[in-house]
Amino acid sequence: MLPQSMLRTCHLLVLMLCVSAIEDFDWTKNDHGSFYYGVFPTGFSWGAGGSAYQTEGAWNVDGKGMSIWDAFAHKKGKIFLNDTGDFSCEGYHKVKDDISLMKDMNLKHYRFSISWPRILPTGIKNENINEKGIKYYDDLINKLLENKITPIVTLYHWDLPQILEEKYRGWQNASMVNLFNDFANLCFERFGNRVRHWITFNNPWSIAVEGYETGEHAPGLKLRGVGAYKAAHHIIKAHAKVWHTYDTQWRNKQKGLVGISLSGDWGEPVDISNQRDIEAAERYVQFYMGWFATPLFNGDYPQVMKDYIGRKSAQQGLGASRLPVFTAQEKSYIRGTCDFLGIGHFTTRYITQKNYPSGRGNSYFTDRDLAELVDPRWPDPGSEWLYSVPWGFRRLLNFVKKQYGNPMIYVTENGVSEKMMCTDLCDDWRMQYFKDYINEMLKAIKDGVNIKAYTAWSLLDKFEWDEGYSERFGLYYVDFRDKNKPRYPKASVQYYKSIISSNGFPNQRELEIWKGKAIETCSSSNQLLAADPLISHMGMVTEIVVPTMCTLSILLSAVFLMFLLRRRL
Repeated sequence: MLPQSMLRTCHLLVLMLCVSAIEDFDWTKNDHGSFYYGVFPTGFSWGAGGSAYQTEGAWNVDGKGMSIWDAFAHKKGKIFLNDTGDFSCEGYHKVKDDISLMKDMNLKHYRFSISWPRILPTGIKNENINEKGIKYYDDLINKLLENKITPIVTLYHWDLPQILEEKYRGWQNASMVNLFNDFANLCFERFGNRVRHWITFNNPWSIAVEGYETGEHAPGLKLRGVGAYKAAHHIIKAHAKVWHTYDTQWRNKQKGLVGISLSGDWGEPVDISNQRDIEAAERYVQFYMGWFATPLFNGDYPQVMKDYIGRKSAQQGLGASRLPVFTAQEKSYIRGTCDFLGIGHFTTRYITQKNYPSGRGNSYFTDRDLAELVDPRWPDPGSEWLYSVPWGFRRLLNFVKKQYGNPMIYVTENGVSEKMMCTDLCDDWRMQYFKDYINEMLKAIKDGVNIKAYTAWSLLDKFEWDEGYSERFGLYYVDFRDKNKPRYPKASVQYYKSIISSNGFPNQRELEIWKGKAIETCSSSNQLLAADPLISHMGMVTEIVVPTMCTLSILLSAVFLMFLLRRRL
């Protein structure tokens, strides 16, 4: 019997062969509108991003403390192929190299996160400040500025100090509000004279739901129906406290902005003439992005969340709603604590009404009373959840404009992955994704949406959480088999660089030229990768040959089975 890892490798190769065989994939079938040629406003900022745990490596170097992701990834069976972020891209040791890549692309900003346990190993400011960790971020910020690249800094991209998880149960405990504020205040103190754009939390939906509801992510708790709501409640209060700290202590001196980055898929009604589907689709967005955005802009949770969770809690015989309640004072304190709204967007779902009886138990997912569907024609070259549906991006951006009074928006994450074992730097699907999604963003600006910046996700291939290194979002390919973790440009680097240079899409002829140049670039990069040292080359050969042998075994088995059947006949 084949090992589990080899079976999955075979499955991945079969998927790759299927995708490769469909040469006439129609990426525009669900465009819901023609392509718009035009340019972005003067001063629009183009960038790329990454996060500490996903890219830095150096997990126990220079006094860094352990994070919940260090602990989680070191447990067997939590991450695909038991990968970890221990070394990842070795970004901790390659600051100059990576900034040179950014400079070559003419990036105007780079989004990265500060590892809380790297500068506060125990998570507590009064116990131990790790000056070596401070120096690493000092150097990174200084080198970015020397190269005229604006740092956009995320304070929390999921790597909570492990000690705080063990001592307080992490975001289940209200103590996190003050502890996170102390950490943020230290960052303002040490880096705020050079950093003007701060993001408190990245995608708190994932922190809450995948960390404390499903357990797919660190810290891996499955507190169904209550854990996600409690974690989110404390995260929202922590964000507000940090915003007020900056507002009262630092804003006048440093002149910066404090926002948050919320992820949000768009939800489209299955039947646009069916009122129940229309309401279910809006409920999907409110339970996703609105869960966090509505308190920050309006002071309280979306009414539909309060109604649905409250009713189901009562039906389950609970004395109070599983959704926590903000006091009148807290509502006032939280409202208006967002100088800009970061939006991470990747995909869209069709939504229809589906009733879940309260007797089926507590769950964030059943609380919503809806079902998510996808169109089988939507392209999905990588992550199983990520389908290319560009028109949903424009709709989400217009929803934010209407729902929250047209706030200043920074697109903080947008990109697509590939999930294949064989190396291919000619990522035409990523070029098409960027072209279509960025064009929908341009249409949204034409609609009057106040978008100031776009961040391609991501600069580098990196550790992808529970999927390990099996999925690649990077503009640059990282050879993880090589201890030096060399970077190679994919075709999308040249294509994105052309969009930046033109500040948009000048005309059809120009876009055709861009694609031709990008293909030339990736062909050269493929030659460089193939000419790598022997050990790296052998790694690539192994990566290709093993699944090929696996596929051959499957084919031989099928032939043998057919032979037996024919003999019986």
